[in-house]
Amino acid sequence: MAHPNAELITRFYQAFQRLDAETMAACYSPDVRFSDPVFPDLRGEEAADMWRMLASRAQQFSLTFDGVEADDRQGRARWVATYLFSQTGRMVVNRIEARFRFEDGRITEHRDSFDVWRWARQALGAKGLLLGWLPVVQGKVRQQAARGLAAYRAGR
Repeated sequence: MAHPNAELITRFYQAFQRLDAETMAACYSPDVRFSDPVFPDLRGEEAADMWRMLASRAQQFSLTFDGVEADDRQGRARWVATYLFSQTGRMVVNRIEARFRFEDGRITEHRDSFDVWRWARQALGAKGLLLGWLPVVQGKVRQQAARGLAAYRAGR
């Protein structure tokens, strides 16, 4: 039988497979901290709204996950998201390593890591291949993502 926190991770990713952002958000504590290379520091409802935004805009989306492990305090998983990056019309296959911390049966910290240059090569094409490794380009990707999330939150 799996640890309850492993079941929580599984529930989170099964909801993600269905683009069910509300169930994903319910797996988080109200003061969750989320970070990844594009959204480096989201807290609480910001993190939930990021998933809501991504789920509402997803095109040609699929997700697989494996390697789920957890104990009372921490956990991990691997997941692969395949989707159409709408800004360029290019397909992306993003391989992500996730780390979690738990408290009272909910996720309190969620950290995703992935190769930003690999992502940029797929999402942005030649520009990403040639420039995606540069901190300035990665910073612009983060700024654009932050603006998109702010606009989404303002329109809710």
